[in-house]
Amino acid sequence: MSNYKEIHVGTLINQAVTDEGVETPRICNFFQCSEEEIKQMYQSKSLDSEILLKWSKLLEYDFFRIYSQHLILYAPVSAKNKEHKTINQLSLPRFRKNIYTKEIIDFILEQLHSGEMTKNEIVERYRIPKTTLYKWLSKHKNS
Repeated sequence: MSNYKEIHVGTLINQAVTDEGVETPRICNFFQCSEEEIKQMYQSKSLDSEILLKWSKLLEYDFFRIYSQHLILYAPVSAKNKEHKTINQLSLPRFRKNIYTKEIIDFILEQLHSGEMTKNEIVERYRIPKTTLYKWLSKHKNS
């Protein structure tokens, strides 16, 4: 999946089911629902988080990571917001850093190599540290 901007999770789940060859009766049994309800899930742009968690377990694929990648690319935490909150004020768990998957790195480097974006545009738009981008470039220059 190269487009993290528009996510249609039902289509992605359907593709994963096809790729894994999971039979519909097994899925229906796992979810304790009808084949029609499964088809409705395939057509849904979004699903309840508990249902998505079940799909992730059944297909052994982290569908939540797709949304995390969307956040990294299209809604990064602004430096301004970071300054105003201290760790003690936060009640939700905080993760130490963003996780850039191979797909995200490839997507960003493709933007650069195709000329769609410059290094500065990538750093500013996706709020990726310059040092991180330059490490990716040196590490993946043979790719």
